[in-house]
Amino acid sequence: MIGSYVAVGDSFTEGVGDPGPDGAFVGWADRFAVLLADRRPEGDFNYTNLAVRGKLLDQIVEHQLTRARELAPDLVSFCAGGNDIIRPGTDPDEVAERYERAVADLTSVVGTVLVTTGFDTRGVPVLRHMRGKIATYNLHLRAIADRYNCPVLDLWSLKTIQDRRAWDGDRLHLSAEGHTRVALRAGQVLGLEVPADPDQPWPVLPPRGTLEMRRDNIHWAREYLVPWIGRRLRGESSGDRVEAKGSLSPNDIKSWIEAVA
Repeated sequence: MIGSYVAVGDSFTEGVGDPGPDGAFVGWADRFAVLLADRRPEGDFNYTNLAVRGKLLDQIVEHQLTRARELAPDLVSFCAGGNDIIRPGTDPDEVAERYERAVADLTSVVGTVLVTTGFDTRGVPVLRHMRGKIATYNLHLRAIADRYNCPVLDLWSLKTIQDRRAWDGDRLHLSAEGHTRVALRAGQVLGLEVPADPDQPWPVLPPRGTLEMRRDNIHWAREYLVPWIGRRLRGESSGDRVEAKGSLSPNDIKSWIEAVA
């Protein structure tokens, strides 16, 4: 039974798109930690979230995995490389080689490493044309997981998060419901009984008109796309001044979820 869990990664694992109290985020990893903690005696569970938005694979390996190795938990979720893959000119084969070296090192001190694939980006405006690169990287991740006997949190196959309601307004990060469905799938991957089905279909929405979609696209471009491009041109990262959440109490996470529900 898992008694300690460390989450490492970028904005996805930090929880961007799933707002909590005081401007912080909750996210799938925090929600997953609650599922794990509920199966332990009260207070007998340690959870640390080291993820920071915008980080590249080498930054995650250098700063977050070093700390994860020191903590030597029962479980580490390792989601990294996505920000590398979406950069022009990067080679998914080369990124996967670096990812594999990190997994090999991590599995020597950690009981279980949960490998996380990338999403199917066919419906994501900015990332749609990178779908082939992401698919190639995912194939490498699955092969790496096989070689090191790691469970796989396969986000590509989780079809319910392809619904637009699973995504935040920026269309790059999951909404609270999207993060919840990923947490439930992570629980299933590790053989937990989860309180809801992540594959449960969404309620049917009425069709949207062309004018409404055009207005939404204009708003999205102004609010999110232009600033995102600006950061890329300036060489800035959204995580340059962000600190990791660190050690968290599952009871506090429950309180945050209830407060914003």
